[in-house]
Amino acid sequence: INKPAGLVVHPGAGNPNGTVLNELLHHYPDIAEVPRAGIVHRLDKDTSGCLLIAKKRTALNTLQNTFRNRETDKRYLALLCGHLPLSEKKVSVPLLRELLKTGDRVVRVDKEGKEAVSVFNPIEQFTHATLSEIKVLTGRTHQIRVHAQYLGHCVAGDEKYGNYICNKRLKEKGLKRLFLHASQISFKHPQNGAAMTLKAPLSDDLENVLLALR
Repeated sequence: INKPAGLVVHPGAGNPNGTVLNELLHHYPDIAEVPRAGIVHRLDKDTSGCLLIAKKRTALNTLQNTFRNRETDKRYLALLCGHLPLSEKKVSVPLLRELLKTGDRVVRVDKEGKEAVSVFNPIEQFTHATLSEIKVLTGRTHQIRVHAQYLGHCVAGDEKYGNYICNKRLKEKGLKRLFLHASQISFKHPQNGAAMTLKAPLSDDLENVLLALR
């Protein structure tokens, strides 16, 4: 599916209903027999784009192993603050999850954290921002957002790890949310092994921001 921004994948504290899982169970009752309603991986609430759902338990197990063994190719589109040089940049720094006293979950670069690797490939520069494709080789929480912050080029619209001035400037261009979109995912079909690539187009609101910047 092409998950819209603002939709939580799994029920949790503060989001008991109205999640992707709830919707799947409502529209496809038979999927209740599949663990986690067949949801293979996850996307953050504010991230839009490709989300894989398996209709059968065997497919779920196979696809989850594919993710675990890093045999997928996941690409994201992100608008980054500032001018990122138009050359590929690999970020390989460990990330550590931390729970604050407020109950808020944050992630930071820390040598005691888990391995995290992202490859940034800038594709278009604007006056104060850069559109970039990012390939993730690991699947850590908030990975792209924290790696972008580490680079000094936060993801536009990011209220947790972002840049206030940049966000304010881009809000004037119509950006009302995090500009992070899971645009493409490639993997082997769980039954016949055929190579598959699924793509999700940017939503109109993000396309309009790019048009305004151009």
